[in-house]
Amino acid sequence: MIQLKNIERSYKTAAAQTWVLRRVNLEIREGEFITAMGPSGAGKSSLLNVLALLDDQWAGEYWFRDEAVHTMKRKQRAELAKKNIGMVFQSYHLLDDLTVQENIDLPLSYKDMPRAQRQSLVADVLDRFQIVAKKDLYPNQLSGGQQQLVGIARAVIHKPALLLADEPTGNLHSAQAKEIMELFRELNQQGTTIVQVTHSDANAAYGTRTLQLRDGWLVSDTGNPSIERHEPVVTA
Repeated sequence: MIQLKNIERSYKTAAAQTWVLRRVNLEIREGEFITAMGPSGAGKSSLLNVLALLDDQWAGEYWFRDEAVHTMKRKQRAELAKKNIGMVFQSYHLLDDLTVQENIDLPLSYKDMPRAQRQSLVADVLDRFQIVAKKDLYPNQLSGGQQQLVGIARAVIHKPALLLADEPTGNLHSAQAKEIMELFRELNQQGTTIVQVTHSDANAAYGTRTLQLRDGWLVSDTGNPSIERHEPVVTA
């Protein structure tokens, strides 16, 4: 599904150039459930943002189903993401001027789908996530956990080919977290490819492959043992 070749990302400041991704080579196959782990600042969220096509300030090659993303213009990348990718953000990223119902409906609005069908799908998701009573509220009227549930519902409603999740259960209590991870497992068994970033060993156990990042380098990949024990090269 995805192939990354020598992906690098850095930020320039007045004092220096800070690298957040260094020479990342990664292949993601259809139907995998991948977990990215590592300490804070390792580059996990930066990698997710590249995969989600939210960040276009990287260098290297990115292939999505044999399409060369690195040669696309920003508008083309946005269209590719809308059609294929769902994203669960750690900080929710709900639209403040839309209700819960409208936020969840947003991904469906990009599809050629009858309004009645969209309304039916939204109603089903509201019921599944037990947030029917919140459908007419705005994000600022919700708790952090409720906003997280809405964000997850929005990400999965259009059944994306690729689901990316950044600490998806960080604001949920343990019972809710388990329900969400069981939902992810179900989606994965139905064919959705998933990449999650987590610090939770319990969440990681749902995946079938684990990546370890440190200082922007991919230092371990259970799907590619040849890079095990690779140590980052210190450069000036």
